[in-house]
Amino acid sequence: MPKGSCSNPNADIKGGIPKRGILLVTGNNGKFREAREIGLKYGVKVVQESTIEKFEIQASDVSKVAELAALAAYNRLKAPLIVDDTALHIDALKGFPGVYSSYVYTTIGLSGILRLMEGVENRGATFECAVSYYDGNLMKTFVGRLGGVIVTEVRGTGGFGYDPIFSPLARPGKTLGEVSLEEKNTYSHRAVALTSFFKWFTGDSEYT
Repeated sequence: MPKGSCSNPNADIKGGIPKRGILLVTGNNGKFREAREIGLKYGVKVVQESTIEKFEIQASDVSKVAELAALAAYNRLKAPLIVDDTALHIDALKGFPGVYSSYVYTTIGLSGILRLMEGVENRGATFECAVSYYDGNLMKTFVGRLGGVIVTEVRGTGGFGYDPIFSPLARPGKTLGEVSLEEKNTYSHRAVALTSFFKWFTGDSEYT
């Protein structure tokens, strides 16, 4: 286990409760649910920290955004933690909204993106997620990507954010809003990044 990893003082080994824990700084309950489920597979309890506002900075890539956010969060909490930052890159829009994905979602929403894509033949897009860990000494960032296409209408009520308009190449014909959490966690951009993190965090990976 990496230096600075926090143990769970309430761990019940006999009851199968994870012995290790990590804070996830996010106000997004969807992100927390996904991270919690993946963490349990590796014996790590993910604890949501939503009482502090995530430090938002616009940078050239999601890794830098996540790392700066993790540093700012640690300065407030003084505990090992992870932060997730995600970007949607749409080919026909030259990578937009990219690192501005969160802001664009809250301003023009899904309907705004679909309007921008009206009549566009090239609907290719990529989700990119960066998960940054910081314990006051060590910073590690893990990145996951998922290719797909932007559909022509909102489909599905699952997931969150851009999920209902993004159809992954791994699941043609379905949007991320139409698949279960369990399925999404087998191939999504966030699942790839989180799986790499948890493997490293538990010492079960090439990252150690």
